[in-house]
Amino acid sequence: MISYQTDGVKMPDIKKKETTAWIKEVAAGYGKRTGEIAYIFCSDDKILEVNQQYLKHDYYTDIITFDYCEGDRISGDLFISLDTVRTNAEQFRQPYNRELHRVIIHGILHLCGINDKGPGEREIMEAAENKALALLAL
Repeated sequence: MISYQTDGVKMPDIKKKETTAWIKEVAAGYGKRTGEIAYIFCSDDKILEVNQQYLKHDYYTDIITFDYCEGDRISGDLFISLDTVRTNAEQFRQPYNRELHRVIIHGILHLCGINDKGPGEREIMEAAENKALALLAL
């Protein structure tokens, strides 16, 4: 089950049914099934708090993914800062809705095993994000 929750912010205007189907389609493309996935949309203040408390990082970010995957079933808690998504959309001159969906799928791609911290990994992640976004009519 994929759930969408908020912590201190208004729920973003996403089509939950279509977004859920898209997430499942993308995961299936990597041979994965979706288990319990919780999206928690929050503010910069909340994501900083989560980053400091659980990861010992003292900076803002757009998404933090907690991975609870088992075998081919992906599960996790995904915290998304809507403040940072908005800032990034402006910085990269992208529509807010496209940037939000990029971040939504970014977490799923992490759960599917794609990383973005090592040499060459960022380009692989961006290609995977773009491929996934092409499946979604925004």
